[in-house]
Amino acid sequence: MKAPINRIIPFSNVDGPGNRMAIFFQSCPFECMYCHNPETIRMCIACGTCVQNCPVQALEKKDGQIVWDEKKCVQCDTCIKVCPHLSSPKIKWLSTNDLMEEIKKVRLFIRGITVSGGECTQHRDFLVELFSKVKQLGLTCLIDSNGSYDFSGDSELMEVCDGVMLDVKATNPLFHQNLTHTDNQLVMKNLKFLLESGKLEEVRTVILPTYPDQNEETVRTVSRIIQGKCRYKLLRYRPFGVRKEGLDFCGQIITSEFEAERLKSIAKDEGSDSVII
Repeated sequence: MKAPINRIIPFSNVDGPGNRMAIFFQSCPFECMYCHNPETIRMCIACGTCVQNCPVQALEKKDGQIVWDEKKCVQCDTCIKVCPHLSSPKIKWLSTNDLMEEIKKVRLFIRGITVSGGECTQHRDFLVELFSKVKQLGLTCLIDSNGSYDFSGDSELMEVCDGVMLDVKATNPLFHQNLTHTDNQLVMKNLKFLLESGKLEEVRTVILPTYPDQNEETVRTVSRIIQGKCRYKLLRYRPFGVRKEGLDFCGQIITSEFEAERLKSIAKDEGSDSVII
């Protein structure tokens, strides 16, 4: 069994508690306007645009596939900037054993792993196999998810998963549709299920500079549901890496500290006593 891996960060202190290895999987069912790594949304269709634009000829089209020469690559990211399909040719198809080799290199310095994306639950079977092996090393396994997968129907995955960091992008159904091109019914179901089952590590909401009313509605609704039973992280929107249509929708400035503090205060008023900006 192999899965498409976009990137591995050996040490991260923003992807769950402690020092963790963050593993980013390719492909996602959402198309969030503010996505800061939109090259992880879709799988490569080998259109060849990246090959034509690579300044160091690190890419070639061979047998209907894009082949990436990592040794030639200078990590200029031209390929993902010109990709018309929200994808990347710099993907590695790795097995769980391949990942275990990487994890073992740093196991003494990390508390566990966090799988992200894209949307890592697109590769559910791979996660079950990987987590089962990782836990034998005494490490914890966390999922960073947009809530597009029904966790309530998968006891096997929940058994090997130590917790889920759930993105609640918007609680208003129409705004969520405009923001992500999908509805949020399953997201809200997952929020309540994970909270009740003790698997909700934290909730994350990106707060936008251009939609204060939507920010407030989401923060109030989430806070009323979680009632301080888990950490609530408010992420200030940043335009870096966001594609053009996303900039048009979300704005080209960083969400102000004032707006973040305003929403933190609202969250606490609604029952969330553990709020981080």
